[in-house]
Amino acid sequence: MAAALLAWFTSVGFLNLAQAADTAATAGVDHPEARLAAAIDAMQDGRYAIATETLRKLLKDQPNFRLAQLLYGQALALRSGACIGSPLADDEDPKLRDLLAEYRVRHDSQRALPPPGQVPAMLLKLSDELRHAVVVDLSKGRTYVIENDHGSLRTIRNFYSGIGRSGFGKQSEGDLRTPVGIYRITGWMSDDALPPLYGAGALPLSYPNSWDRALSRTGGGIWLHGVPPETYVRAPRSSEGCVTFANGDLLALRQLVTVGGAISATPVILADSVDWQPAAKLAGDRERLTRTIEGWRSRWAALDTEAYLDHYAKDFRTDDGLDKAAFTDYKRKVNAGKRRIEVGVDDLSLFAYPGEPGLVLAQFMQNYRSDNFTSSSRKDQYWRRQPDGQWKIVRELNR
Repeated sequence: MAAALLAWFTSVGFLNLAQAADTAATAGVDHPEARLAAAIDAMQDGRYAIATETLRKLLKDQPNFRLAQLLYGQALALRSGACIGSPLADDEDPKLRDLLAEYRVRHDSQRALPPPGQVPAMLLKLSDELRHAVVVDLSKGRTYVIENDHGSLRTIRNFYSGIGRSGFGKQSEGDLRTPVGIYRITGWMSDDALPPLYGAGALPLSYPNSWDRALSRTGGGIWLHGVPPETYVRAPRSSEGCVTFANGDLLALRQLVTVGGAISATPVILADSVDWQPAAKLAGDRERLTRTIEGWRSRWAALDTEAYLDHYAKDFRTDDGLDKAAFTDYKRKVNAGKRRIEVGVDDLSLFAYPGEPGLVLAQFMQNYRSDNFTSSSRKDQYWRRQPDGQWKIVRELNR
């Protein structure tokens, strides 16, 4: 029965999506997702004529929105009072399974939309150079765009997104998983340079990063990209490891991000889960880490080599393979030949690393000057909280 499908939608509370889709965090009432939500809201209230017309107009604009097609057929049947078999009975149909999986992801992720004033707890500090951050909640199939206004963060957009066929937690090439980690968008590839599979284009990510390499993770080619023209979105788990978006959503995202290798390139956090917290609650960790990094900088600048080296953990290793002992020997020799050192830390950002409790990534511009050498580089430092509560560097990389 058509009513069986509507009853199933009602049982999981799709009304939450209708309420959430009209908030400032969404793309607005004209977005296909908001229109879909409004139609289901009408169906739940028995306003079948309104639901049918809303879905008809939606499908006129988005004829390949398959979940909307399924609902349109049900709305027509409910409006006419006809008795038809529910497609839920055909649970062996893989296309139907994908549509119901898409529905569940949309519903669950919209129920988890944060209240105003809460931010992802992993965003401890964003440099003023970063206008936005992109946070992908891989477990909920939802991508959030966070706007940074001089340290004040707010969610301005959120999108449905698909991930790898085998889920997330990438370890090796070909495992069909989406990685968990913090990356930068390295560029933009337009649709005319790509096969139709990638839709409107692609935003390649910097996977594998230094932490991935430390854990011997392999593979590459992880992108944010669109979908083939014959569909509106892909199923929640259907890519080879990339994050997929409706083509319109990808193009909207493209307008908000900064690409390239500079310190201003938009960070993309692929998270196993997202903990939303009041912004004020993050102040303690932010201030402690900022003070610790300043201690590291000041001891280096003072040529207090042993105190400087004490900021590095016993299991520290550089991206090019130096362990703590080799790094210590190298730094002692270098500093012994210096009469003065100036070290600047600018544009500091701090991220609690997803999937790694007690690990924080610090990214900043390091401006170094001594009596015989000058350099400016972008630095990635991975700080881990030790059993005694102190923060120590376990990995670092200069770019």
